[in-house]
Amino acid sequence: MSTENSRLILGLWRIAQWDMSPEQVAGLVGACLDLGIDTFDLADIYGDYRCEKMFGVALQAYAQLKSRIKLIGKCGIALVSTARPAHRVKHYNTGREHIVAAVENSLRSLGVEKLELLLIHRPDPLMNADEVVEAFDLLKRAGKVEGFGVSNFLPHQFDLLQSRMHEPLRTNQIEVSLMHTDSLFDGTLDQCQRLRVTPQAWSPLAGGALAHPHEATNLSRTLMRVGHELGVTPEQLAIAWLLHHPSGIRPILGSGKLPRIRELVDAQHIVLDRQTWFELLEAAMGREVP
Repeated sequence: MSTENSRLILGLWRIAQWDMSPEQVAGLVGACLDLGIDTFDLADIYGDYRCEKMFGVALQAYAQLKSRIKLIGKCGIALVSTARPAHRVKHYNTGREHIVAAVENSLRSLGVEKLELLLIHRPDPLMNADEVVEAFDLLKRAGKVEGFGVSNFLPHQFDLLQSRMHEPLRTNQIEVSLMHTDSLFDGTLDQCQRLRVTPQAWSPLAGGALAHPHEATNLSRTLMRVGHELGVTPEQLAIAWLLHHPSGIRPILGSGKLPRIRELVDAQHIVLDRQTWFELLEAAMGREVP
């Protein structure tokens, strides 16, 4: 199996809302593999600390899937939850002991021996970069994590952690879509290109807002018009717009519906010319580029 993550990733943060049996979840995973999606995104906090266990039950029932998939895990956010009674306030924890314990708990919940990628979920103002890397090194030596990255980091925060690393950080998982374009201009995607780090896009359809556009906004009208001209749906067009970026953005799809996933996989074949890409950006920004 290639060490590269698939160009599209399936996000499992809503698995608790999908109302699917373990058998149905396993069937969805198998169908995604057939479509070329081999990477699945999780975090310890998803579903109020329930999603990893739910996915683990599906993998336990169909253990043959474990060797075919790549798992992305995240840690560092500590929620106030009945599942974590020691937490009295939402906070971040990127201490060495917390990172190691979080990964070990994730592996137990998922019933697997290794994560393909571990990401620090949010920038922590108390992050001790040396301590984070100590945790990473322990996990790497133990064979529990293959590689490391971050999520929601600005360039200077990325640089701090990378300065202590013994290997390159592999990704910065960021919110980027036609409704969230800051990373195009704040240096985040420029840094990814410079370092040849492949960014991942969470909420690439803006939480569904780009999946079902209406004519109330110029962006919606433009998506529907251009999509009609190209013979594609607005959400396919929104995904294709991300895929066109030279940093090699890998969108994380959040749907549990196989027909919709198939439709978004087809977005990989949409070719956008430069002017069409800027036409969509202009509609998103509400103005011409300078």
